[in-house]
Amino acid sequence: MAAPSHLLAPSTTARFRPPRFGLGGSHLGNPEPGDDTADQKADELAVATVDAAYQAGIRFFDTSPAYGDSERRLGTALQRRPRGEFLVSTKVVGDDPDGSIRASSERLGLAVDLVFAQDDAAYPVLDRLRRDGVIKALGAVSDDWRELDRLVRDVELDCVLLTAHYELLDQSAKPLLDRCVARGVSVVVSGVLTPQVLHVETIQARRLSAVCERYGVSLPQAALAFPSRHSAVTSVLIAASSPAEIRADAALVRQPVPERLWKDPELLRLLS
Repeated sequence: MAAPSHLLAPSTTARFRPPRFGLGGSHLGNPEPGDDTADQKADELAVATVDAAYQAGIRFFDTSPAYGDSERRLGTALQRRPRGEFLVSTKVVGDDPDGSIRASSERLGLAVDLVFAQDDAAYPVLDRLRRDGVIKALGAVSDDWRELDRLVRDVELDCVLLTAHYELLDQSAKPLLDRCVARGVSVVVSGVLTPQVLHVETIQARRLSAVCERYGVSLPQAALAFPSRHSAVTSVLIAASSPAEIRADAALVRQPVPERLWKDPELLRLLS
């Protein structure tokens, strides 16, 4: 069975191509420290979640210093794996990009492949680190697609991480994706399994779910498959806080979505 990271890899001219699916590390860290027993259990659960993702075929792992203990826990799980098999990304925090990356690498116990930033002042430093081979790729992250669109125009980026506005119920970021195709910039999308999708909370979600069910497809399954319909999207990040959760999501990824679903007139009307 094909690994989720490599299923249906889109055809694109992107210079840098992260794997097809990744594990978002926001749920792997607890920002507030607890007692020693609680911390140990949280460590064990996070490592087990990363192990389950790896066993499911995921080879892209995203984290951040802002995610509590996520970097340390992710590193504990991945240090046992062959380094050439997976990609690790993190974010710049603070006004010292070089120092932020060094600190992230120390917590991970691993070199970082891809670094995302939000501050314009970070990009010249990250560009130097990319040219020096310290990192493999440079990216920008935001939930504001217009800000990412500006950065794609102004900065030589390899990748953008879009945390909102391109999923089944909201495709407002499509102009950004179109620009990324033209510039050869890969797009990583997160946040596609929204509460509206998971719990079918809105009228539009209920109508979309009804159409999907006619093709034997669940709404979360369609939501995971949808972003990569655009050729700019190379990767979808899935956040999970337990092995069972990531296994369930990986199972959804493996289930094929019939091409005729995407051509259904009612679905096209609802998506527009």
